[in-house]
Amino acid sequence: MKPIFADNAAIEHATKLLQQGRLVAFPTETVYGLGADASNPEAIRQVFKVKNRPTNHPLIVHISGVEQLKDWAQKIPESAKILASAFWPGPLTLILNKKSDVPLEVTGGQNTIALRMPDHPVALALLNKFEGGIAAPSANIYCRISPTQASHVEDELGDSVDMILDGGACKIGVESTIIDLTGPIPKLLRPGLITKVEIEAVLGIEIISIDTIIEKTAITNRAPGMSPVHYAPVTPAALCEHDKLTAVLNNLRIQNKRVGLLSYQFNPPENRFMHMLCMPEQAESYGQILYSCLRELDSKNLDIILIEQTPVTDEWIAINDRIKKATSRFKAA
Repeated sequence: MKPIFADNAAIEHATKLLQQGRLVAFPTETVYGLGADASNPEAIRQVFKVKNRPTNHPLIVHISGVEQLKDWAQKIPESAKILASAFWPGPLTLILNKKSDVPLEVTGGQNTIALRMPDHPVALALLNKFEGGIAAPSANIYCRISPTQASHVEDELGDSVDMILDGGACKIGVESTIIDLTGPIPKLLRPGLITKVEIEAVLGIEIISIDTIIEKTAITNRAPGMSPVHYAPVTPAALCEHDKLTAVLNNLRIQNKRVGLLSYQFNPPENRFMHMLCMPEQAESYGQILYSCLRELDSKNLDIILIEQTPVTDEWIAINDRIKKATSRFKAA
């Protein structure tokens, strides 16, 4: 399926397709989503089938405003309204108790629902035209690299999508922050551009981070993106500390391995077996191109992709989370 420029006519056609229970990929500020009518169980099942995604993994439902919270959630806490007022439209997903009529297909069989209002003109125009919730996980095969350009969706999902709306490259490039508001204390389940510190400042309370939750295995299906392996290229990918890169690269060179490298500080000697992409030193800029760079290296028929360890500071938490999951199956030699 060739992407179509997201003008008014294209959005009108996309709306009709969604109303018919068909699938439409569209851009958000984070990544491209594979959209379906969130109230249509059969359409939701098709999303899971196309993505090859386990049906017990919940989807995020995108809505057009705070006023739609009541259409999908019940017992809405004041904290949800405060956070929505502060960060919507934007990359923050709220987990709330679902209404009884919300299909279990969209919630992965759980009694909670994930909701957010995206900050992208195409996504908002589509939501306003559709006048309902659009379930939209990332438009890629489950656990693979998320798409940040329309061409990524075309390459990966092809004609299994009924329409791809092209709204340009995503401006953030990393998935939304997810916070669970169903308990007495909010829990940060997935880091994103909106940080724990920012959320705490708005709520005026300390929240729980997933890193402090002992039984992580009990909540791996609680929200999207919580699997230990995720956002991963097909090519084996490994994380490597800066001071070990030279030794690791020399070892791979001796083995005549074809290597891809994402580096933001390292300056290796020339190596005809290596394809290096220089990454920005600013977290926000790094996040914008991380997935597109991984996709580029993944297309080079390499033996391994190395990713230089990025700084371990608050502004890099979301990026380090994605890199850790993309490289969790392999270790640098």
